[in-house]
Amino acid sequence: MSAFEIARPEIFLLIAACVVLLLDLFVGKNARVVTYLATQASLLTTALLIYSSSFNQEMKVVGLDRMYVLDELAGFLKISIVGFAMLSFIYARKYLRDQNLWRGEFFVLGMTSVLGMLIMSSGYNLLVLYLGLEVLSLSMYALVALHRDNGKAIEAAMKYFILGAVGSGMLLYGMSLLYGISGGLGVDHLSTFFNAQPANDVKVLFALTFIVAGLAFKLGAVPFHMWLPDVYQGAPTAVTLFLGSAPKVAAFALVMRILAEGLGSVEESWSQMLMVLGLLSIIVGNLFAVAQHNMKRMLAYSTISHMGFIIMGVITSSHIGYSAAMFYVVTYALMSAAAFALLILLSRTGYEAETLDDLKGLNERSPWLAFLVMLMMLSMMGFPLTVGFYSKLAVIQAVVGKELVWPAVIMVVMSVVGAFYYLRVLKLMYFEKPADNTTIDVGIDFYGVLSVNSLLLLGLGVFPGGLMALCSAVLSASQL
Repeated sequence: MSAFEIARPEIFLLIAACVVLLLDLFVGKNARVVTYLATQASLLTTALLIYSSSFNQEMKVVGLDRMYVLDELAGFLKISIVGFAMLSFIYARKYLRDQNLWRGEFFVLGMTSVLGMLIMSSGYNLLVLYLGLEVLSLSMYALVALHRDNGKAIEAAMKYFILGAVGSGMLLYGMSLLYGISGGLGVDHLSTFFNAQPANDVKVLFALTFIVAGLAFKLGAVPFHMWLPDVYQGAPTAVTLFLGSAPKVAAFALVMRILAEGLGSVEESWSQMLMVLGLLSIIVGNLFAVAQHNMKRMLAYSTISHMGFIIMGVITSSHIGYSAAMFYVVTYALMSAAAFALLILLSRTGYEAETLDDLKGLNERSPWLAFLVMLMMLSMMGFPLTVGFYSKLAVIQAVVGKELVWPAVIMVVMSVVGAFYYLRVLKLMYFEKPADNTTIDVGIDFYGVLSVNSLLLLGLGVFPGGLMALCSAVLSASQL
């Protein structure tokens, strides 16, 4: 394949972002729906190009001087990323109009961040992976600060930028150490080189420490989680929704490319480090979420605990564990998008819903919406017949399969502890009187998409086999 063919979706998306930027200059504020529709059309076309290029190949294709790869793993993750980005933009439309943030910058920055995520999914060279990460990060820094007149948003953006730069620096330093040790930056080169090296070599352990720390920053794993609650709370809810969905899939892609493919032969070293981070994330995330009264901060600590489960799936270094982790990250992004869409739904012009009190008596105001929220919370909790239950079960089974019984026990116990703050939401909705009797006014398109999103959490929980089989098949085709 030529250079243009192997990166055709990314090239198209870059051109489309430039076109949308120019288009936005010539449409008035009242006609900005044109920018929104152009963005969604561009993302849909990108998804079709990804499908045609990634799933019509009989084998893995490596090109651009062995710096870029096309395989089914990249195709599946990239289509998931684009799908979650489109879903986020559908939800964001109401919020942006209500909060006077209906600007083309949101969509252009969103498209450039998606571009970075696509590069992270197909990068086959550490430098390319890092460049993709920076394209994503720089776009997200600007998106968090989108509400320029809001002090919390600016504070969150500054924290995100400073701590994100620290994480990027640690990751880049680790990459430079790997280059010094192996003499190359290619994922396939690292895999070949470390197959012949002892896993407990001091130089390798030193490099892996920085690599794991940098990845943990991007995942929001303990103890590198300090930025996540503040950013989730301070950022505009539409930005938090976007940040909590598609970038999590991209972070998983980064972990798979660097650790599973490039450094899979030294997994004994990095899996021990990641196991500590994963268990700490599950414990700290669930315990700290109990004390939160701000819904966005509660969901932030919930995210930390969920990232811990995904990490625990990765540390098994097995096909079953990787499949469970991939299934978990995709379904978590679906749960997260629905949860933050709820806050957008309860917000209105001049008022932003973000506390647990905003959910009081929701069943009296809208029984159907309360039912959807119940599905979201039960799924995040891991209640049977929801997709969250199967996600956690699959990861715990993979961990037990590696004979890591005591970590599995900790995961089960902390899942029970975490049920408290999810059940508290249900108590507020069904057994408290409404603190606000304002009519919930929302378009049928938003309501319809949120309903489908929430019902999917139940449908995928009852019939999880299809998605799990797809995750397993994609990883098998990618030789993982």
